[in-house]
Amino acid sequence: MTVFLILAPYGIFSVLLLAGWAAASVFASAAICLAIIAFDVARGRSVKILGVGSVVTFVAVGCYLTLIDPALSASGVRFAVDTGIFLVALLSILFGYPFTLQYALEVVDAETRMVPGFIRANYVITAAWTLASLLMMIGNAAMIYVPGLPLWAGLLIVFAARNSAVYFTKWYPQYRKAKYGTQPVNAH
Repeated sequence: MTVFLILAPYGIFSVLLLAGWAAASVFASAAICLAIIAFDVARGRSVKILGVGSVVTFVAVGCYLTLIDPALSASGVRFAVDTGIFLVALLSILFGYPFTLQYALEVVDAETRMVPGFIRANYVITAAWTLASLLMMIGNAAMIYVPGLPLWAGLLIVFAARNSAVYFTKWYPQYRKAKYGTQPVNAH
């Protein structure tokens, strides 16, 4: 359910954007992010870096569309959103608190949290999402600057990058557990 809640705003964003409703897509996605934040708070969970960063990104792009350039292409809108998420992910690493750590701390037991490689694993997973966001930006930039490129090619890059990050997020903790168990990872 966690992955669904994390990705739900982006799914709504994509569907509404494909329907041609750019401003509605970003504002609806911001509203969904706010609802998810409220849901987390109601359950006693923390406010997530990614959730807040997504709200800021969606609202900023929505304001730009509404006030400055309502004719921005769908690829331009996707590029702007992907850039915002890339910055959230990258800054979370640079500030020493990878955004995936908040989610991980809420689902793992105390013993797992104490494994020395636990924090490092979250840096690796957040780096995978940062790379996926960068690849999505490249796919959308290609759609903007290579006019003959078919729509499906750019969307394929975005889809592959996002799904690879989802797969990696599920696979990597299992890989580390199988390889290292609960032993100190730094000793290997």
